[in-house]
Parts: sequence; C-alpha cells; structure tokens
Amino acid sequence: MKHKRLIKLNDNCKIGDFQKPYIVAELNTSHFGNISIAKKMIWKAKESGCDCVKLQSWSSDTLYSKKFFNKNPVSKRFFDKYSLDNSQLKRLAIYSKKIGISFSSTPYSDEEVNFLVNECKPAFIKIASMDLNNHLFLKFIASKKIPVILSTGMGTIKEIESAVKILISNGQKNICILHCVSLYPLDTKIANLKNITMLRNKFKNIPIGYSDHSIGSTLPISSIALGACVVEKHFTLDNKIIGMDNHMATEPHDMQKITSACLIAFNSLGAEKRILSKQEFNQRNKMRRSIFTRQSLKRNEKITLEKIQLRRPGNGIAPNKVVRILGKKVKRNIGKDSLLKMSDIII
Repeated sequence: MKHKRLIKLNDNCKIGDFQKPYIVAELNTSHFGNISIAKKMIWKAKESGCDCVKLQSWSSDTLYSKKFFNKNPVSKRFFDKYSLDNSQLKRLAIYSKKIGISFSSTPYSDEEVNFLVNECKPAFIKIASMDLNNHLFLKFIASKKIPVILSTGMGTIKEIESAVKILISNGQKNICILHCVSLYPLDTKIANLKNITMLRNKFKNIPIGYSDHSIGSTLPISSIALGACVVEKHFTLDNKIIGMDNHMATEPHDMQKITSACLIAFNSLGAEKRILSKQEFNQRNKMRRSIFTRQSLKRNEKITLEKIQLRRPGNGIAPNKVVRILGKKVKRNIGKDSLLKMSDIII
C-alpha cells in the first residue's frame, strides 16, 4: 500500500514526498533585536532561495522562571535585548508577505500562539524541541488547526510518538516532523541522519524533514537524499558577530548554495522504478559491445568462440547472443575485424 505523505501549509505550499524541498531560514536572534537587520535578513533569505523565514516569538517571561533570572541577571538582559515584541513580529510578517516569502515563528506560550495565529497569519506553527513533552501546550497548539512543524531534538522515540498522538487526537492532521539534534553547532559525527529514514518508516503518513545545526552544507544536502522534504537552517548576515547561535548560522552566499544544491539533490533522486531515458538508451550503440570476427571467415564456415571477439560499438549482435550463433555457418565470405550481423548467419 502506498502511503500519502503530503500536507499543505497555509502559504499554499505542499510539503511531502515528490514535492520540492521546502527551505526554512531560521533567523533566531541573529537580528540582535533590531527590526531593520531582521528585514534585511528576510530579504536576503528570499534572495538566497529560501521558501520561508522563521523567527522566535519569545520573551524572557515565557522561557525562564523569575528565580532563574534573579540568579542570572545577564541572561535576563540578553533575552530582553534580543527578543522581538508583538508589534515587531507583525511588521515582519507583513513585510515577508509583501516581498513574497512565507513567514513563521516559534511561540512559547498560549498568548504568543494566539498572537501569531490571529495577527501574523503564519504558514505554519513551529514547535520547538524543548516543548516536545509539553503536552498541554501541544494540545493548545493543535486546537488552532494551523499546520505544525515539530522539532524532535533531545526527544526519545516514545516522546515523539506521544507528541504526535496528542496533536492528532486534538484535531491536528497537518504535521511535519523534523529530525533534530539540539547541539549548537552539531558535530557531524553524531548527526544520526538515518533517523530521517527511521521516522519515515515509523510515521507512514507524515512528512519528515531535518532541522540542521551543523556548519556547512553537507548535512542538509545529505538529508534530501534520505527523504527530508523540509530543511531548516540557521541564517545570519554575518556569522563573525558574537551572538547566541550566530557563529554557527549560515550567511546569504552559502545559503544560496545550499538551497540550489538541495534542489539539485532532490531532482536527482528520480523514482524507484528502473527507467532508461531515451538519451541513455541511445548510449548502447556507442558503449556496448557487439560480435566481431577475430579472423576471416569463408562461406559456410562454422562460427566458433576462437573466431569471434567482442568489441565496441554496440550496433551489431549483442554479447548475450553469442551462444545462439556458435556452431552456425556464415552465408558469405567475411573479412577479419568485421561486424557480424544476423543476416550473415544461417540460423
């Protein structure tokens, strides 16, 4: 039975098997709380070939406890400085739509979900890996009936199964799961990309993608070959600036290479069915062997293995027909190194 692994996002893009890769530029905090930088990032993400930009709908109040910030006042100042308020998020959503790139964000509270859905009209809601086991939050997000992309970093397979079950049982059918390893940057040796295949086998009707935290292009391109239909990659204008995860984010010129390479990788996959193109089929005449005479043959002389040789081009009798002509006589005199034809042989 063939499974339907396809969902439609609110930007009308379809993600799933046989659909071109959907590339998400994760802006995270690489805008440093500056909306002008964020706008430039969005523009550059579009120029780089990304399908969507994703931000973070967080504030210091929705991530950590007050007690934590009392002990870590620097962290409080950091999150306050680098977060975007609702007004800024909405302006960026409007700007994204204006220039023709999809918009999404990751919320961390019910209030942030409501604002994102009602005011920003995202292509999907992104659920962070940290909330994979936040079942009450998952239920609330599912109730919004907005397509969901679920990251799975730090999660066991049982936790992933539970999260998906909760989303589905609360009315959410449009789900994409991202394989993810929550390390920044990710050492490629522990990327475990075969988890993409495992998740595809485990969740038959759900598209599987990859949220990449590595440096470079190798892993996102490799993920396409394993069936990832969504690739999320951290994005920045300049990864030499000190910031939260800015050092491992991808600059525009490299992002453009990644989006192009992912599309090439996808188009190269083809189909599982063995198909010979007309161009390749025509190569047979040039590259395959035919039966040639090793020596001159006289009329009515028998063909033996010692009297023939297999050489290019392949426009004569194919090598797999040798047994059929052995012991047969030739109709005419044939010179040395001549191409044998079936019309030359008494069958």
